[in-house]
Amino acid sequence: MASNERTSAGSPPLDQHMSGGVARGMRRLGVAAILVAALNLRPAVTSLGPVLEEVRDSFGMSGTVAGLLTSIPAICFAVIGSTAPRLARRHGPDTAILVGGVALTLGLALRPLVADTVLFVSLTALALAGIAIANVLLPAVVKQRFPQRVGAMTGLYSMALNAGASAAAAVTVPLTEAFGGSWRYGLGVWAVLAALSVPLWLTLAVRRRRDGGAGPGTNAAEQATTAGPRLTRDTTAWALAVYFGLQASSAYIIIGWLSQIFRDAGLSAETAGLLFSGTSLLGVPLSFALSAVAGRLPDQGVIAAAIGLCGLAGYAGLWAAPADAPWVWAMLLGVANCSFPLALTMIGMRGKDSATVARLSGFVQGFGYLLSIPGPVIVGALYQHDHGWRAPLVFIMLLTLVQVGAGLVAGRNRQIG
Repeated sequence: MASNERTSAGSPPLDQHMSGGVARGMRRLGVAAILVAALNLRPAVTSLGPVLEEVRDSFGMSGTVAGLLTSIPAICFAVIGSTAPRLARRHGPDTAILVGGVALTLGLALRPLVADTVLFVSLTALALAGIAIANVLLPAVVKQRFPQRVGAMTGLYSMALNAGASAAAAVTVPLTEAFGGSWRYGLGVWAVLAALSVPLWLTLAVRRRRDGGAGPGTNAAEQATTAGPRLTRDTTAWALAVYFGLQASSAYIIIGWLSQIFRDAGLSAETAGLLFSGTSLLGVPLSFALSAVAGRLPDQGVIAAAIGLCGLAGYAGLWAAPADAPWVWAMLLGVANCSFPLALTMIGMRGKDSATVARLSGFVQGFGYLLSIPGPVIVGALYQHDHGWRAPLVFIMLLTLVQVGAGLVAGRNRQIG
């Protein structure tokens, strides 16, 4: 994280021209807006897994269609996320995130009300499109508003993201039962959390327009989706992209199918939801600590390998005896999910300067999310064909081995640019 602090130090904070009291108020509002937005970056996804069986029964979804549903986040993040810098350039990042928050709220509020598979999938995509915009622009907003505290704010932001993910996974089933057993209420309630972000970002957007302009830092967001030709010829850049894509694929497989694996092993829906939430909850402290440790090491390949081995052990446990030690398998997969903050840390360390990091991030995430799309669909198809989890879990373990190899290359002590 130290490198982030250095590269951002030259940018003046947006509120430097304000009086002390007003500036403090805007900083507090900025912190609140960023944290509430981060809380909303995963519940639309993680709330679905624990009730996926009920959703499938309601709509008569096949395993393949359900697998496609679990791939929609990656599709939206790759495709819609690439438009976010353009929105920020035209309307300002605060306004773009506000639009994303409105889309998220509408998607989450309306999708439980429909009785058609296509509409349900479409409204899920609308909600995830809103998340995709925030995914890309929130780091730029952090750099704009807190140039001297990028590391601390990034840590808080990561913790909030994981807290939202684990909370949605843990309480969706209890909420469903509290509302009479209907999954529609259990999913719809997350629209309330999404709606909380709208007035915060509306206030920031109005204040930004009143002060005149989008402010510094938008160019960095624009650069984040522009991959220069040198990146496409760089082995480390491609290794990072493959590592990012495979860890994202594994994450969405876990989000979409882990609860179902435990339920098929005979565990209750509530227990399965709690087990999955444990994988996300473990990421709250680990993400913060891992970024700090990895940022101090010249080579992160060993960490990538260790995380991958934890994932292999967790999947092997699910393959052999999913109900015998479910918390052990869940915690191992929780450690494996920390490959996401590790990937972000490696992106920051491989780039020679902030402009290169921005281009590298755009290249890695753009290609990576596209690479992650087939994984959950293939798992769903294998599950439907095999009527069990042996073949899907072997496929996931093979992906994890490739991810480890890519991580060893991506983690080498060298810089791009």
